[in-house]
Amino acid sequence: MDYEKLTQVMRRLALEAGDTIMEIYNADDFDVKVKSDESPVTEADEAADALISSGLRAEFPDMTLVTEEQSESHGQTANTFLIVDPLDGTKEFIKRRGDFTVNIAYVENGVPTRGVVYAPAKGRMFLTLADGSAVEEQGPFSKEKMGTARPIRVSDADNGALNVVASKSHRDEATDDYINKYAVADIKSAGSSLKFCLVATGEADLYPRVGRTMEWDTAAGHAVLHGAGGRVVRFDDHSPLTYGKAGFANPFFIAFAPSVDLKSA
Repeated sequence: MDYEKLTQVMRRLALEAGDTIMEIYNADDFDVKVKSDESPVTEADEAADALISSGLRAEFPDMTLVTEEQSESHGQTANTFLIVDPLDGTKEFIKRRGDFTVNIAYVENGVPTRGVVYAPAKGRMFLTLADGSAVEEQGPFSKEKMGTARPIRVSDADNGALNVVASKSHRDEATDDYINKYAVADIKSAGSSLKFCLVATGEADLYPRVGRTMEWDTAAGHAVLHGAGGRVVRFDDHSPLTYGKAGFANPFFIAFAPSVDLKSA
């Protein structure tokens, strides 16, 4: 894989998809449908998916592509592949709360090694560079050329006063029970894959997810966190969270800075 090209393509497509999403987001109204799994999908999800998928297939025609909005792609099996959630945080989008992202990632041998997470309503862009390190690019953004980008790194956590981030739409008693095992100074709520990025920048130390997610929800954020020195492990046994699983469904997991003294489930 040409990582320099991959970085440029993923970044450009994320920005183009973000423009499309924001046009619909800022409209007076937009269509919302319900998929077979009872989750919502909007015209923004579908338009962004079409744009990203066609762009990736044009640039990387021989690479397996998995995307949330194309169910026929979910039956594939591969250890190395591109994976896309064109609009992660659809519920936040529908409620016009801004916590939604465009997620594009590259998984190598079951590990997300490159990715981009773009939050167009918040003007925040997180991505991995060709060397695998993670940065946050400062806006305004140009599709032709990357602007100023600052390296990001996970925190040196204070285990007596941890900063935790949890889901805005999926917080439950099981999540709170696990968080209560720690000495917590602050708990933030965030939607979509932004939670991984808050750990990657050191704005949070720990993100536990005790709930259903799919690989397209997590791969890009996982790649950014990995590039910033963070880790993502299974909730049950603390083994690394891997990708390319049958059906692309994730177990419960914990994303964290390695300086956190991780508690058992």
